[in-house]
Amino acid sequence: MDNRDKDLIALLRQNARESLSNLAAALGVSRATVRTRLERLQETGVIAGFTLRLRDDEFDHPVRGITLIKIAGHRTQRIVAQLQKITAIQMIHSTNGKWDLIAEMAAESLPAFDAALTEMRGIDGISESETNLLLATQRHRAAR
Repeated sequence: MDNRDKDLIALLRQNARESLSNLAAALGVSRATVRTRLERLQETGVIAGFTLRLRDDEFDHPVRGITLIKIAGHRTQRIVAQLQKITAIQMIHSTNGKWDLIAEMAAESLPAFDAALTEMRGIDGISESETNLLLATQRHRAAR
């Protein structure tokens, strides 16, 4: 992948539905070049797919946050299975360092967010957690 591919990906991150003509103009290449590069990026798996982000997603769940989770002992798989049952938790990531897991959370209100946190903190084996509310998103990139 060269710099032109990286530039193409950056443009697609801003608007994955941008026309080939507009992409070509922005990159200073032909439409055929953009099409060929796009097809190659998809075939090689660099671009795994395209996604849709709805404005309503942010309105339906405006209270968002990240919770850092520390696990006591070797209970990670059991705890992850229990976390997956909490509807406010959208993604769970394993990590290194002091924290074992990071949970991305979203809820329709602060009381709903608090209820999800209470449910999460009640899981046996979670020894510590720290939650940070997300106030604003400066850049959004869809999950893979």
